[in-house]
Amino acid sequence: MKNRTTVDKLVLAGLSDLPSLQLPLFLVFLLIYLLTLTGNLLIILLIFTDSHLHSPMYFFLGTLAGLDMSCSSVTLPKMLFDLLIEIRIISVRACITQAFFFYFFAVSEMSVLAVMSYDRYIAICRPLHYMQIMNWNVCVQLVSDVLVFSAIYSLVHTLFLTKLTFCHPNVLQSFFCDLPQLLEVSCSDTFINILLIFLIGAMCVVGILGVTFYPYISIITTLLKMTSKHMRSKAFSTCSSHLTVVFIFYTAIFFNYFRLNANDHLIEAKVASVFFAILTPSLNPVIYSLRNKELKLSLRRALVRLQMTSGLAPDRGCSRVAGLRSKPSDSAQ
Repeated sequence: MKNRTTVDKLVLAGLSDLPSLQLPLFLVFLLIYLLTLTGNLLIILLIFTDSHLHSPMYFFLGTLAGLDMSCSSVTLPKMLFDLLIEIRIISVRACITQAFFFYFFAVSEMSVLAVMSYDRYIAICRPLHYMQIMNWNVCVQLVSDVLVFSAIYSLVHTLFLTKLTFCHPNVLQSFFCDLPQLLEVSCSDTFINILLIFLIGAMCVVGILGVTFYPYISIITTLLKMTSKHMRSKAFSTCSSHLTVVFIFYTAIFFNYFRLNANDHLIEAKVASVFFAILTPSLNPVIYSLRNKELKLSLRRALVRLQMTSGLAPDRGCSRVAGLRSKPSDSAQ
């Protein structure tokens, strides 16, 4: 250990070492990144501009869209840049910073999904008291608590990462600074870091997962008792989109972090990382857009407003001409 030279820079292995794949991969992931930004920005814009969507459910959905964009922006721009160069170097400080923000946004997204479950529970099981319980102060407080909790969780891991030293070989078998790969290339004792991952990580994941799924016991019971098919269909539509996002998100988490012998299957590990860090944030706006009728109606209203705005000047001109022509006939009468 004493003879090993410490380094202050790390090398990212990336997705592939084949030069012929660099440009196609760059174009594919650039398209995915642009679609992620466009889809989530569109959801935020619709929620902000359409008064029909000014409700707690869409406030949390807009928060989720912002977290999706942020999570993608932590990893994808660096990966796109690395696909255009041969040597992918990142400093240890920058790597730890990237890990902090990635886990901050990922844990925030997990927690917001849990808050959205609670919101659906109040809306379906206690509809008469919904606006009293889920008022705007409560919504802002819940999101603030989520961000503080996520910051503390990420800060604990990154503080212990700063205590580690890194030696040769310093190649991370990933396209971003993920915690397991960082611990793998460290030449320090990582027992405490691994213990934190299993204790704090497992407790947080199990706790948030329980808060996410427990309300659905009462939700499903209430849905089965509903006599109105329209109300049942509307409630099922919002719950199914939320459950789909939850299922995809947690499947990606467990496949990425809780697989046995992940280091022996580097290709599968990279595919899992791509799905968790890149594809999941891009799928969320698609799922909510396809399954949420209110968002579809809001998008149609926005398109109609754009058409009316683009055709406003000619219409005004025609109406003025028509008004001038009608005045003499009115006075004649």
